[in-house]
Amino acid sequence: MLVYGRNVAKEILSGNKKINKITIIEDFSDKDILSLIEKRNIKPICLKKNEFSRFDKFSHQGIILDIEDFCYSDYTEFLNVENAKVVVLDHLEDPHNLGAIIRTCEAAGITGIIIPKDRSVEVNSTVMKTSAGAVENIKIAQVVNIANVLDELKDNGFWVVGTKMESDTDYRDIDYTGKVALVIGNEGNGMSNLVSKKCDYIAKIPMYGKVNSLNASVAAGIMIYEMISLDR
Repeated sequence: MLVYGRNVAKEILSGNKKINKITIIEDFSDKDILSLIEKRNIKPICLKKNEFSRFDKFSHQGIILDIEDFCYSDYTEFLNVENAKVVVLDHLEDPHNLGAIIRTCEAAGITGIIIPKDRSVEVNSTVMKTSAGAVENIKIAQVVNIANVLDELKDNGFWVVGTKMESDTDYRDIDYTGKVALVIGNEGNGMSNLVSKKCDYIAKIPMYGKVNSLNASVAAGIMIYEMISLDR
C-alpha cells in the first residue's frame, strides 16, 4: 500500500510497521522525518520535482511510503474490555469519512472500530492520510456480518445505540455508562433495517437550522464524545 503525507509518514516511521520503500522529493527538508528515516536504516529514493509531479494528485507533501497492507484486528478482542466503547460503521463508502472517524475515535480513546468486509470502504491510502496516521494507533476489525456481531456484542453486555434522524430520542438523553456499541449508518441510506432492529436505542442529533442532516463523520464525532463523557 502506498501512503502519502508527512503526518502519516511520522506515525508509520515511529512505529513497527514494515516499510518496503520510501520516496522523497529532492528538496525534502523535514528534519524530524529525515531523522526517523535514518533511525530505520532505510535509504530513501530521491526524485527530482518533475519526476515527483506524477504523484501530485495525492497531496503527498514530498514523501511517499510503500508499506505492508493494513492488518485488521479481531473484534472479539473488544468483548471483555471493561466499559468498552466501540464504534460500528454500517457500510460507509467515503474513505474521507472513514479516515475522519478513525481520527476522532483515536483521539477519544475508543476501544475499537468495526467495519464490514463487503460493500464498504476499507483502510486504504486515502483513509490513512485523512486519519493523519491515527489508523496506526487504534484497533479496527473487519467482519462478514454486522448484525450477527451486534448480537454477540449484546450477549457480552453491550448496549447498542444507533443513529437516525427520524428518532424521537435525543442523543443526550441516553445513558452511555458501561459497554456501548455506537452504530453510524451509511452516508446516503443510514443504518440498514436489520441493523436498526438490533439497536437498544436509536438516537437523533437535533437540527436547529435549515439543513436536515449532518455529514457522517461530523455526526459520529458528536456522538462519540457524548458516549465517552461519563468516563472522563
